[in-house]
Amino acid sequence: MGELTRRRVLSGVACGATSLLFSRTIRAGQVFSGVQGVPAVGNSHLLTVVAVSPRTLRLRVIQQGKQGPAAETGIVPREWPEPLVETDAGFAAWGQYKVYLEQSPWGVRIVDGAGQTRQRVYLEPSTGAIHFSLGQGPLFGLGEGGHPLNRRGTSDAMLNGSHRPDLATFGARVPIPWIMGAGYWGVFVAHPWGTFDLSGEEGRFLPVEQTPTRDIFIVLADSPAELLQEWADLTGYPHMPPRWALGYMQSHRTLENREAVLEEARQFRERKLPCDAMIYLGTGFCPSGWNTGHGSFTFNPTVFPDPAAMFHEMHDEHFKIVLHVVSCPEDLHGEVADCGAALKDPSSAAAYWPNHLPVQAAGADGWWPDEGDELPPASRLARNRMYWEGPQIQQPNVRPFALHRNGYAGLQRYGWLWSGDTFSTWKTLAAQVTVGITAGLCGIPYWGSDTGGFVPTSEFTAELFVRWFQFSAFCPLFRCHGRTWKLRLPWGWDLGNYGPAEFDGQFNASMLPRPEDLHNKAVEEICRTYLNLRYILLPYLYSAVAEAHATGLPIMRALWLAYPDDERAVATEDAYLWGDNILVAPVLEPGATHRTVYLPRGLWWDYWTNAPVEGGRELKREINLETMPLYVKAGTILPIGPVKQFTQEESSEPMQLRVYPGADGTFLLYDDDGSSFRYQQGELCRIACTWSDSKRTLTLQVDPLGQMPKQESLLVEIAGTRGSKHIAISAREVSVKL
Repeated sequence: MGELTRRRVLSGVACGATSLLFSRTIRAGQVFSGVQGVPAVGNSHLLTVVAVSPRTLRLRVIQQGKQGPAAETGIVPREWPEPLVETDAGFAAWGQYKVYLEQSPWGVRIVDGAGQTRQRVYLEPSTGAIHFSLGQGPLFGLGEGGHPLNRRGTSDAMLNGSHRPDLATFGARVPIPWIMGAGYWGVFVAHPWGTFDLSGEEGRFLPVEQTPTRDIFIVLADSPAELLQEWADLTGYPHMPPRWALGYMQSHRTLENREAVLEEARQFRERKLPCDAMIYLGTGFCPSGWNTGHGSFTFNPTVFPDPAAMFHEMHDEHFKIVLHVVSCPEDLHGEVADCGAALKDPSSAAAYWPNHLPVQAAGADGWWPDEGDELPPASRLARNRMYWEGPQIQQPNVRPFALHRNGYAGLQRYGWLWSGDTFSTWKTLAAQVTVGITAGLCGIPYWGSDTGGFVPTSEFTAELFVRWFQFSAFCPLFRCHGRTWKLRLPWGWDLGNYGPAEFDGQFNASMLPRPEDLHNKAVEEICRTYLNLRYILLPYLYSAVAEAHATGLPIMRALWLAYPDDERAVATEDAYLWGDNILVAPVLEPGATHRTVYLPRGLWWDYWTNAPVEGGRELKREINLETMPLYVKAGTILPIGPVKQFTQEESSEPMQLRVYPGADGTFLLYDDDGSSFRYQQGELCRIACTWSDSKRTLTLQVDPLGQMPKQESLLVEIAGTRGSKHIAISAREVSVKL
């Protein structure tokens, strides 16, 4: 992993850009026809080609006479460099590439030093459709939901929101017009209304309307990691979330009374079930939520008669409070206004945000903005931004948290995303694996699903809940939520009843578990195992988050990112890498006694048994209900912390570094205070860990620009062996032989 740096594009500076001139006036007959009010005959268009960086090219088509400023939705604000200039040889030089302008039809062709065409983009004159090369191999991207991991052969109308029947299995759609090829190229259409057709030999984006200005970004990289870093440079690097957001979150629906709310929090602590946040739904989607109705910022007096006192009590027990919000500002006539339109205007957003302040003052730590499916991309992003910047007005040194239903390219700068109101089926669980991987490939690393599925079906059993819980323990967002919500409690399958069902009697009788099936003590024990696992791996997870913040690499990673030359790995969509080192293989079928897993080349270690396993092949792993297969790559230096009941709990137990031998390895261990922005001023600790397999030596180097670690010593062990060694960190560099 590289050095942790916050990459930013400063106002007025185009980082890494090449300032050259390349523009031609193209006659309209060669550009587009008069679709939806755009005249064709007798008008001309200006095509400019700008080198944003050595790997990213921007094509802009402007209708002559309408060269006003264009809103580039999702793009980090910057000052663009001058366009490229064509040489006497008939091309423009762009680093290692030659860019040729073509006119019949208009477009560009990009050729590398070996004379191979890396990408060709052109406009279809009759429709305005944008064509681009697809190359060979799988295609990835296009946002959250609605498709398998490999997009080749599909067509996507880029419709935002909840659409049946896909909603039940894939969840809500958050379309992002960003498509990537396995050959390390990407295309982003910055004006998103239209359909992607990937069913032919070349790709097409067919717009539903023409605009005076159209931007197309082409990215060419030498590796998947470079490709995603260019995407992050363009749309923004992921924010650094508070550490508590990586802990377990318990979501609620129909609430009983004040005592029931507080008693449930006490149950987590008494049962030793780690938990960091309580999330409360608003009244409107359930009979009794935290507020008095949709869009209300008034607390429900039945369950929160004294919210500030209740939140203070819960804060004393180290729980954070996250509240559900739905509605948008109202206009002067009392009618609901277009939230997105209002939020496009900074003054309107500023007028809406104060509604949240009394609730924040009472002790709310985060927000759960729901609905907004009808909003256009710019409005979705404005809403995302408001929930990031708004809380900082009163708490400028506290990292905000917001879990969004909607977003667009750039959401990663501001918040988290969940996959919407899925159904409780095995097919849905399997689909969520690919949905989460794709969200990461589209630049959104902070993602999760409703554990167990939102809408119960006849398939909603203790087994499905457990398997989903295990999967969620290895998603960035670890949250249980859904109707018949008490079955989403870790101990909910041992209550003897399912509590508020939110369905009629016939549905309850035919779909929900029978009361005699709700005396299952094993569920709580399995949940405790995976809660503890999540928390002891927090040093590893937090370091992966810091890497995402610095590089744009996701936390849930397609195997393609690490093994792009392995066809089996590239095609894998039922397993993924958790960070750089752990392969996660969720169990996705009922009654499974084996899980078939493809391990890429190299040596791997079974996390549960510490047995070495040779990769480059498919294997069958025996499993029981307690086991979800996890494999650790040889050369891994895995930081393991103590079991905690909440992420910021202090512990006197030393952190452990577990080395998995069989290859050399490195790991950048990251830490900061977990809550403030002081890391931006250098108040952080980075330790570069290096394992030499031949010398059996582990070396730790503390970043000289950062702080020394809080703990003065660490425990070091070799996986599969007994015993460990203390290593004292008394200097910036220390080594230990194992």
